[in-house]
Parts: sequence; C-alpha cells; structure tokens
Amino acid sequence: MKIGVPKEIKIKENRVGLVPGGVLQLVHDGHQVYVEKKAGIGVGIKDEEYAKVGATILSSAEEVFKVSEMIVKVKEPQPSEIAMLRAHHIVYTYLHLAADLQLTTGLMKSGSTCVAYETIQTLDGALPLLVPMSEVAGRMSTQIGAHYLQLDQGGKGILLGGVPGVRRAKVCVIGCGIAGTNAIKMAMGMGADVTAIDLSTKRLAELDDLFDNRITTLFSNMGNIETAIVNSDLVIGAVLIPGAKAPKLVTKEMIGKMSPGSVIVDIAVDQGGCIETCRPTTHENPTFLVDGVIHYCVANMPGAVARTSTYALTNVTLKYARLIAKNGIEGAARLDPALKLGINIYKGDLVYEQIARDLELPYRPLAF
Repeated sequence: MKIGVPKEIKIKENRVGLVPGGVLQLVHDGHQVYVEKKAGIGVGIKDEEYAKVGATILSSAEEVFKVSEMIVKVKEPQPSEIAMLRAHHIVYTYLHLAADLQLTTGLMKSGSTCVAYETIQTLDGALPLLVPMSEVAGRMSTQIGAHYLQLDQGGKGILLGGVPGVRRAKVCVIGCGIAGTNAIKMAMGMGADVTAIDLSTKRLAELDDLFDNRITTLFSNMGNIETAIVNSDLVIGAVLIPGAKAPKLVTKEMIGKMSPGSVIVDIAVDQGGCIETCRPTTHENPTFLVDGVIHYCVANMPGAVARTSTYALTNVTLKYARLIAKNGIEGAARLDPALKLGINIYKGDLVYEQIARDLELPYRPLAF
C-alpha cells in the first residue's frame, strides 16, 4: 500500500503521524511511504531520518495526497486537506466527529473512508489509541491549571500545594478515566487538596485504594458537582463517552458561583466539552474569561509537548496502520473487531451510530 504522512497544519500542532521507526517497519512490510517535507520538524525529526529508513520525501501535501492510498495523521483533516481527499483514500487519524458537523459532512462528501483513533475499542471497552494522549492531556491539565492560578496569569495567586501554615489549592476532577486519573496523580504529586467525581462507584473505590484515601471521592450528580466546583480553585473536566458528545455536567450558573481567578481546564473540549461555558481555543489564544473564571479549552493540548506525544501515540497507532496496509480496510476490519469500531465513515457513508445520532445525520451500518 502507498502510505502518506503530511505535515500537520492545525494551529500549533507539531506532532507527526509516523516516526522513522514506524516508517522502517512499514517499508520492511513491503509498503511505500511518502512523507511531506519537514513533517517531523516540530518533534526534531529531520527529513534525512525518514529518507534513511526508506521514505520518499515529497515537497507538498498535495503531492502526498495525490500518490497515497492511506493518509496517516494526528489531527482531523483541515479544510484544505479535505479538499484533497478522494474516494480511494483511507484517512487514519484522530477525528472527534461528534462535536463537528462541518468536518463530518465535509469528509462524507469526499467519499473517503475515515478511521478514528479515538473509537478503536477492544472487547473489554478499552480505547488503546486514546490512552497515551489521555495520559498526556491529564498530566498537562494540572500543570496548566497551576500556571493559570498564578496572579501574573490572572489567577487567584495560589500555589497548588500551598506551604506549611497556608491552605493547599482545591482541585476538582470530573470524570476519572485515564485522563482524569492522570490529572489526579499530578495534583496529588503537587500537594493539592483533590476531589474526584465519577458515575462509577467501582471506579471511585479503586481511586480510594490507589490514593490511600488521601482524596475525596464523590458520586456524580448535580448537587455534588455544584458543591465541589464552587469551592474549588481548579476544575478539570475529563468526561468521555466513546464517539459521542461529552455531556454538559457543569452549568453556566455553577461557574457564576465560583470565585474570580479560579481556573477551568476542559480536556473533553474536542468532544464538545463537559462544561457549558467552554468552547474550543488554540495554543495561540488558549484562554478566555467567563464571570471572572479563567477557561483553558485547547482542543489539541498534547500538541504543546509534541515530542513526548508523538512517540507515545505512534507506539500504539502503528499496529493498526500495519493491519490496514496489509489487508485493506475491509480485510483489517474483519480480522480485528476493535479496528472495525474505529471506522466512522466508509466510502462517504456515516457508519458510527452514536455520531449520526449526535449530529442528526443519516446512519448506515457497515455491511462487513
């Protein structure tokens, strides 16, 4: 198969879809890999490193799309990239379609087949391609929140861990999956007073054991959420429903009751956000204020630590890229049910039911 790796063009997105080790493996498997010039520059990978392991370096994205059958990316195709997609293309990347009608309809019109990293799901319910970026985003959310709590950043002027004789900052984490748990780990490591909120009593019990009863765990309901966030200095939203829009668990009214200079970080913003007042921002303009509360809602948070994120991501994406390249999308899906769940759009048809429901678009189940 002919596999293309274009340079990411989303604002401040420096990650890359394949590292040289992945290219080497695919070339060894008998495939041709085309990499756009300077695709890896943001993570310190030179064109020569790709060429050395067998990649062909092309000077533009247009050339990459033109010669490739499968496009391996990190973030969803931008408008100029959608315009280059054709019916024979397989797009393999993060998509997060449930919160973006325009992106979804654009990809459908292209007639291409689109495989979303975030909906590849194993039989036990795990999301293996979402795990590494959830780990990164969760850990980043705490350090970002600590940064914006500084007075010079518009925050309250509170140190997350306090000092002897002075109270610690109160951190509330809503949603305790991979991202939320990593946010808690960082907050605990920095000495904060942490409250964790989740719908699963089993997960809350696991967190009690994991953190040796040093955090407060609360069942997720509106009363507990409101009480916790009103008294928090930093609120981290980390709610995930695979392939679906995140539910709005924190209302504008609740935000209005928080003290000025508090900070919100919504990790779920790429799925629409779990906090009503959130809207996607970029690394160039990451924050905005609502009722005096700082909101950080960057939709590609891991892009800020691109080197760590790229290697963590490509460790898990290569397996399925190889499977698709060897067997085609239909053959790969038959061999691996987890990969089949990753197919969101097949030859222009929306084939992921939850996304169709959220966006009120026609749904057509896969016939294989």
